[in-house]
Amino acid sequence: MAFEREHEAGGRTVAQGAGTYGNGPYGWGGGGWAPPKPGVIPLGPLGLSEIMNGAFATVGRYWKPLFGVACAAYGLAALVVGAAACIAVAAVGLSTLGDLDTEWDRSAGLLVAVCCVAAVGLVAVLLATALTTAACPAVVQNAVLGRPVTFGPLWRQASARVPAVLGVMLVTGLIGLVPALLLATGVAASVVAVVSTYGPGDATAFIALGFAGFLVTAPPAVWLWTRFTLAPTAAVVESQGPLTSLRRSSLLVRGSWWRTFGITLLAYAAASAAVMVVQQALNVLGLVAGPALAAPDNPADTTAPLALLVILVPLGLAVQLVTQIVTTVFPQLVLSLIYLDRRIRTENLAAHLSRASTP
Repeated sequence: MAFEREHEAGGRTVAQGAGTYGNGPYGWGGGGWAPPKPGVIPLGPLGLSEIMNGAFATVGRYWKPLFGVACAAYGLAALVVGAAACIAVAAVGLSTLGDLDTEWDRSAGLLVAVCCVAAVGLVAVLLATALTTAACPAVVQNAVLGRPVTFGPLWRQASARVPAVLGVMLVTGLIGLVPALLLATGVAASVVAVVSTYGPGDATAFIALGFAGFLVTAPPAVWLWTRFTLAPTAAVVESQGPLTSLRRSSLLVRGSWWRTFGITLLAYAAASAAVMVVQQALNVLGLVAGPALAAPDNPADTTAPLALLVILVPLGLAVQLVTQIVTTVFPQLVLSLIYLDRRIRTENLAAHLSRASTP
């Protein structure tokens, strides 16, 4: 692949801090010589606009294989969760679902079934997210050179890197989990203090303790998360394991932490804005269709609530699918381009990409 690391020569280039191909720094730009652009971005150091435009251009040109892999991954996850739910219902029995005031043994069986389905769902969603995350750098590898991408090869390449990407996701997820758990523990303890024999003063102390723990642990968590944010791309592009990918990301982000953090934050904000537009469109549709179906001319007509359910439930599932895909795909495309920019600036990757793009 064109992104594969140049070990010996690349190491010397990192030490020198500049490229050796072309007339300007990083290999291009001297004497007004613009870098070539065989794909979605110019093969030179990237600014903010070039990174964001490159991500949008990648979505526009490669949306079929990219969204195809994402939809297939989350669709398979939904099927697995549905199958697990059907097995749980069959094991517990429909009578238990209809009557919760039963003996403890049956209620405990229902609780165990619900927990098992939730665990299966969590694993399925994590695997689908890892597969979708791995597909983004694989697409960018070809998009920067203007090469075509099809569903089959993309699925195979992304599937092969799922274990490494999943390992990176678990490590970075644990980093952010610590401050969240501290804050949640403080709030939960305060609620317990209020509803138990303790007074409101104890509740305030619990809240203050949890909030203080959050303030202490959140900055280091954000710092580490940003240092490791390029690890999924490194795991796919360089075919490295989770720990090696984390170290690689830390090396690339060094000296550019604030820039990486700011662009990443902007990418997630743009994805969230797009998701809000879709959600608002669904809300408007629900406001229009809901009263019309919920208030039929014939009060005895029972088909209206069923029709409302048939319409809104698929729409709700669709918006959840779109939300998950957009918030996973677009930020990861931006991160893949940040990874490319860092290697262009520190490892003379522009020259290597230029040679690879030459027919």
